[in-house]
This record gives sequence, C-alpha cells and structure tokens, in this order.
Amino acid sequence: MLTNRCLRSPICARITLSRLFYTCNIVPSSAAISVRYIQHAAAPAGTGPAVAIIGSGPAGFYTAQKLMREIQGTKIDMYEQLPVPFGLVRFGVAPDHPEVKNCQDTFQDVAASPDYTFIGNVNLGHDLPLPLLTKHYDAIVFAYGASKDRKLGLEGENKPHIYSARAFVGWYNGLPEYRDLNPDLAAGETAVIIGQGNVALDVARTLLSKIDILKRTDITESAIQALSESKIKHVHVVGRRGPMQAAFTIKEVRELLQLDDVNFTPIPDNLFPPDLENLPRPRRRLMELLKKGSPVKESATKSWSLDFLLAPQSFNWSAADAEKLEGVTFAKTRLEHPESPESTVTNTDETKLIPTSTLFRSIGYKAEAIPGMVELGVEFDDRKGTIRHDGFGRAVPLYSPGIENTHHIGLYCSGWVKRGPTGVIASTMTDAFQTAEAIVGDWKSRTSLDHQSPSPKDGWIGVQADAKALDLPLRPVNWDNWQRIDSAEKTVGATKGKPREKFVSVAEMLDASTAASGPASTSS
Repeated sequence: MLTNRCLRSPICARITLSRLFYTCNIVPSSAAISVRYIQHAAAPAGTGPAVAIIGSGPAGFYTAQKLMREIQGTKIDMYEQLPVPFGLVRFGVAPDHPEVKNCQDTFQDVAASPDYTFIGNVNLGHDLPLPLLTKHYDAIVFAYGASKDRKLGLEGENKPHIYSARAFVGWYNGLPEYRDLNPDLAAGETAVIIGQGNVALDVARTLLSKIDILKRTDITESAIQALSESKIKHVHVVGRRGPMQAAFTIKEVRELLQLDDVNFTPIPDNLFPPDLENLPRPRRRLMELLKKGSPVKESATKSWSLDFLLAPQSFNWSAADAEKLEGVTFAKTRLEHPESPESTVTNTDETKLIPTSTLFRSIGYKAEAIPGMVELGVEFDDRKGTIRHDGFGRAVPLYSPGIENTHHIGLYCSGWVKRGPTGVIASTMTDAFQTAEAIVGDWKSRTSLDHQSPSPKDGWIGVQADAKALDLPLRPVNWDNWQRIDSAEKTVGATKGKPREKFVSVAEMLDASTAASGPASTSS
C-alpha cells in the first residue's frame, strides 16, 4: 500500500458534459469510492510514465517540465479545449505586462521535446469522454484552472453595464468566449470595481491608461476601439475590508500611482495602523506606499481611488430606464481587528451611495468539475471550486463510511483547481512541482491507473483509435498547427506595430492552423 510521502518543492481548458460514456476498465461509479492499489508491471528500462495533462496553462506546463526532468522517457500528452496553448498567460495576463509572459519560453522548451504532444481543440467531457483516457495513461493530471468568476449574489447583477472582471479581461485579451462582450465604456464618467485584488487593479489600469500605450501591446482591436471611445474619468476600486487586508500587491499599486495624467485620491490616515514600523516588511512597504500616494498632477484628466470598508448591498437603476445603472449602495463595514490581515468584517447600519454607470465585479475566480469525474470517483468541492486531494496533489476519492480515506491511484491535480484561484505564476510553479514530485514517487513505487492494459501505455495514439471506433468527430490541433497560428498573429501584429494581433474566434484559429503560408485575416 502506498503511503502519503512528504514531497516538497517546486488555466486552461474548460469542460462540458459528454453525451457518451465509454467503459474502459473503470470501477463503476457506485463502487468507485473503494480505491484500488495496483502493482504496475516492471516498465522496460528507460521508459517513463504516459501522462495526460488536462490544461495547457502554467500549472500544466510546469507539471510537465518537472516530470520530464525527473523521469527519463516520460511521455506527456497535453489536452486543451482551445486551439491555442498557455491558458492564463495568454488570456489573463494584462497586455501591458509582457514580461510576465516570458514563462512561455520555458513552456516552448517543454513542447520542443519529442516526448511532448499538444492536443488542442479537444474539449474533454464533451468532444471526448473523460473515462476513455484512463486505460491509455499511467497518470492523469487535472490542471485546467478556474474558468468561472464568483458572483456578488445581488439582484440585477446580470443586467447591462455590470461586467465580470474575468469577462472584461478575457475580452481585451482575445478569449473567444468573450469576443462579443462589447462593454459600453461611454455610458458615463465613473466606473466602480468591486474587489481589491490584482485583477481589479489590472482592470482599473486598463481603463485609465493612455490609448497610445495600449496600442503597442497585444490587446485586441475591438478593445482599442472601445477604450478609445471611453468616457470614464474616475475609477473606484472598492473593498469590504481595509488597507491591511487588501489582496493586491505593491507592484500593481505602484504602476497605477505612476500612470501619466492620472491622480490618486488620498486614503484617510485613520485607516492605517498607527505604527507601521512594526509591520512585516512586505506589508509595511505596501502601507507606506498607499499612505504616501502620488504627487498631484496638474495636467491630470483622470483619477482613481481605493474605497475601503464598503460591502455592496444593491444596485440603483434609473426610474426612466430599468436597465440604466445609476449607482451602487454599499453598507459601511467594521473590522474586528483593523490591524490584522485576517480580521473579520461585519456590516453596519450605515450606507453609502456611489454614483456610477459602469460596474465590474472582481471577487475571484472559480473552477468547475469536468463531467466524468464522478465516474472516476473524484470528489470536486463546488463551494471552493477545487478537487479534493491529499495535500500533495493526489486526488482523494468520494467519501464513504467504512472506506479508508486514501487517494486515487493515477489521478492528480495541479494549480488553481488544486489550491484555489490564488497566487501568481511563481506560486503555480511551486504547486505544480509538488504535484509532479508526488507522481514521481508513485511511479517509482510502480503504481498505475490500470493494471489490465500492457505497459507502456499508448497515450494519444490509443485515445485516437478509441475515438475513431466511437465515431467521435475530433479536429485536434497539434503543436505545428499552433505555430502556424502564432506566426500568423505575429505577422498581422507587425503591420500594426504590435507584438501580435490575436485571433478572437476558434474558427479563425483553425483556419490559420492549416494555412500553408501567410497570415489569415483577423476580425474582432
């Protein structure tokens, strides 16, 4: 029997339900709770495990990198819903942060290995049943990130002029799902962002930045047009708690404070701890920066503020037009321990109205379960948006009285679907390395998903054969296809003085993926 070893050190396919279930030596769902401990036949010398990684963002690539370094001959098949790789790096990183995307160089090195296969444009759980994979791999890693955003739970938040920050970021970054968002940024001069994490500050910075600067990034043309027509002059970034509890980091705050022709509304001194010197260095530096603010710029035409201790209660709509937003009513809040980063907060009876015509909610992302997990006995926590695991990335089975609480053999998770949507790319790397080390330990113990199939497993080759037998209409995109897409985007971008002009529809991506030469047209 395996024991949980202490393995330390070091988004994003989204999945929908399949109409098919393929039986492939899987324990039926009613019995899936009883975990099988299976001895893997001794693998031939020099061979490594066949691993399916679901998701081609940072979690997926860093897991692959570590596995390929640690076990010679590891075969990686990486499944991605979209025809293009890199997940959050492509669709979540702000356009004016190109340096954050440098990790793509590492990912491309991984993809250059003959032991790596990219399988894009395959939506597991819809195009291909998840249980079909199990007999073809020694391990399956769920690394598909968090594709949904958390909601406020207020009446009317799905009406026009109220946007999810995830949708807005996806829209200006070219995520096909949000190509038709078309936010109305000309409805008024004030915008409110609810939430005080780095994504909220990315949205604020994008709304306030000079258009000439954004034009030199890989932001989409439709976003450039909408931002050029924007009338927004002030952005409120609102949080339920105080400065000490804010989730944003110093880098993002500093960038906003340094924007040309943009002023910052000073934060009242009574919101800061009286003795900043005794704070831990990172928090002290952030508090000092917030307290200092930035010099008033006489030429400024725009401004922003951090509004603390406010919890959204209701939206205010025009009496003449029920779909015209006029403001948000907030409850003023009180911190139990204002100087503690973990302080709880309660609403008071006092309220505050902030007039606005445009609102963004930015209170976190959330992963969803892949259809087929139940058949595998994997437990997904819908509230947290994570896969239940043993602390090291091994998926833990559905709970059943009388059954030992151990982990599934061959099923793992990595990244946001493992720990929740927190942290930066470096955090994801550390997390992914931990999961990879768990897989390495299990492989050395000669454990596998399925003992009835011969070793080594046949991976994508076997999956394709099964898909063909089931008459599943797949149109997979390989790495060479992606490189054609990449080249076409860069070629079009060069004509506009940009790093690339992203294709914003799957159809455009697929057309470019098979083009013999020359760029395909891009439309927004």
